Amino acid sequence: MSKRILVVRTDRAGDVVMITPMLREIKKKYPDCFLATLTQKHTSQILQNNPYVDKMIIDDLRLRTFWKVIKEIKQYMFTDALLVLPTERAAYQLFIAGIKNRIGVGHKIYEIITFMKSVSRNKYIPLRHEADYCMDMARRIGVETNNLSPEIFLTYEEIDKGKNLLSELCGGDNLYKIIVHTGSGKSAPNWSEDKYFELIKKILERFKDKKFTIFLTANEMSDEFLEKISSLKSNKIINTTNRIKSLRELIIFINSVDLVIVSSTAPAHISDSLKKSAIVIHCHRSMSCAKYWGTLNKKTIDLEVSEEFCNLHCSKDKEICKIEDGISTDEVLKNINF
Repeated sequence: MSKRILVVRTDRAGDVVMITPMLREIKKKYPDCFLATLTQKHTSQILQNNPYVDKMIIDDLRLRTFWKVIKEIKQYMFTDALLVLPTERAAYQLFIAGIKNRIGVGHKIYEIITFMKSVSRNKYIPLRHEADYCMDMARRIGVETNNLSPEIFLTYEEIDKGKNLLSELCGGDNLYKIIVHTGSGKSAPNWSEDKYFELIKKILERFKDKKFTIFLTANEMSDEFLEKISSLKSNKIINTTNRIKSLRELIIFINSVDLVIVSSTAPAHISDSLKKSAIVIHCHRSMSCAKYWGTLNKKTIDLEVSEEFCNLHCSKDKEICKIEDGISTDEVLKNINF
């Protein structure tokens, strides 16, 4: 009987990007396997059109779908389940569904109770990339690889859709197109909106004689920030939040631009997967630094707060982060070239 493998990751969009390398490598190792994923509904859009995924199972954590998901899992008769992020809900779902070979991370009490096998991250010593830790799960079932390159797949129709939206928003293709994504959903240390506003003003000034457009894509932009942007009275800045309504539409739009400026959050990992140029800001603490969450394509620049600055200005436990002052707008600006 060929393997029937379920990969589970029910957290954020950027985290789901990190399982795309293992999906590819599992399918290469076991080309005849049935490979499925279990994610939340909106993050499943990361995996849409992925040629290595045979089935996407959705668990809506806000609704009463616990038993519905178990029923669906059962019908596919999985031989293996890889719980990439330890969650009690998913651990019990996999156990009740009767999957024999279940592998999790660490030694949570609910993993012990359900007799789940374990892959340890060894307290993140030595620190590696999140995609590499994810790949450890695939290695546990026989995969041998160091290819950690993330992937998102678009159809030709989606690529055309992105181009058409750009044409509607700003006209011809001769413009240099920049996304400035000011939000992070509190998933990573980030600049304030004031700092992003300072950067935008400097971009407008430095490249005033060039043709370009800045697109603002973060849904959590405040009214105060948007008022300040409006006060600049620049036709080179476009707020796209009324046009981009879903994660998939954001993916399509990122694929259509030339540069993404963002903190270490989902749009950074999406642009990485699409092999787009980006400037990504990181703090220095181990759980947010570039070594752990950095981009993996050569077109991207990861800017990280220096160790010296971090030791002087951030709290010892790194919970108080001074990324606001640790990376300057000029440091970002000097890496923008067109």
